Amino acid sequence: MERKKIIIKTSIQGILVNLVLVIFKAIVGLIANSIVIVLDAVNNLSDAMSSIITIIGTKLASKAPDKKHPYGHGRIEYFASVIIGVIVLLAGVTALKESIEKIINPTKASYTIASLIIIGVAVVVKFFFGRYVKKVGESINSGSLVASGSDALFDAVLSLSTFIAAVISMIWGISIEGILGAIIAVIILKSSVEILKDTIDEMIGTRIDGELSKKIKDLVNSFDEVEGAYDLLLHNYGPDGMMGSIHIQIPDDMTAKQIHILTRDIEMKVYKELNILLTVGIYASNNSDENYLEIRKDINKIIAKYENILQMHGFYVDSKKSMIMFDIVIGFEEKKPESLRDKVVEELKILHPEFDYYVIIDNDFSD
Repeated sequence: MERKKIIIKTSIQGILVNLVLVIFKAIVGLIANSIVIVLDAVNNLSDAMSSIITIIGTKLASKAPDKKHPYGHGRIEYFASVIIGVIVLLAGVTALKESIEKIINPTKASYTIASLIIIGVAVVVKFFFGRYVKKVGESINSGSLVASGSDALFDAVLSLSTFIAAVISMIWGISIEGILGAIIAVIILKSSVEILKDTIDEMIGTRIDGELSKKIKDLVNSFDEVEGAYDLLLHNYGPDGMMGSIHIQIPDDMTAKQIHILTRDIEMKVYKELNILLTVGIYASNNSDENYLEIRKDINKIIAKYENILQMHGFYVDSKKSMIMFDIVIGFEEKKPESLRDKVVEELKILHPEFDYYVIIDNDFSD
């Protein structure tokens, strides 16, 4: 709830700041006959619209889970970011069109000291406000605020370019508005593409952040009974909602009661410190059995020959079934993971034909 309040409060501040700038820039642009200042005002208006979309998206995303959407509505925030990205894209296209027309049919602008002061103030306001919004967005993991903050920083560049064009026009009588407008339009278009790309990546699903992966595994491995943490999977149901699973390796002589207490303690610790709902799976370990140490060494020697096999874990020997089980993590560079797995099994059967082998292929989901 606190995160929602911060996003709405920051967005309202953005609306107010941008509307004030729209009014002043529109008046100055029309009086000075400056297409660059008018475009700057239009861009501020699009920022105000972006803030409104952020508020709507945040309110919808914070709706409680229901039967149809049991994981909540958090991913709506991503759609809000996409809409903001499209608005920025349209603003860039409009700016480029108007700037090209200005280059083809240039008209001289009439700037005054008062207009320069207003443009200068706009540069300072948008720069510091953009930094503020982006910093708030990053601190609470809000893609919409980060997008709005980035857009505001580009607005500061836009206003600075307008200021430079006005100074050059007043001193030397040279009009470079069209050229500057075109350059700025390209920068805005680049920004919009980056916003859309980052948001769409999140919607598709990206690799777990390496730092977060390490934090989770460090927390899990901090328990004495845990011999290793593997197969970390995280699913994102909005910027503020993560859940997933992890496998831990533990001694095979632990009781059901001990395992229950351990997994509950791990899940509570991860949720308390990282706000992530984690389900814990189990790998039983009989690594301490001297009879199986040589087999494990042989497996490690074999997989070490294949550069696309990144890790082996979950090793267990079921003596009653004469079966050896383990997982191998194969990199995405390997085009035929099943064939690679089969090669490993074939080599093992030559060394230890008395066993059957059950080898699971894991993808390289996390560091």
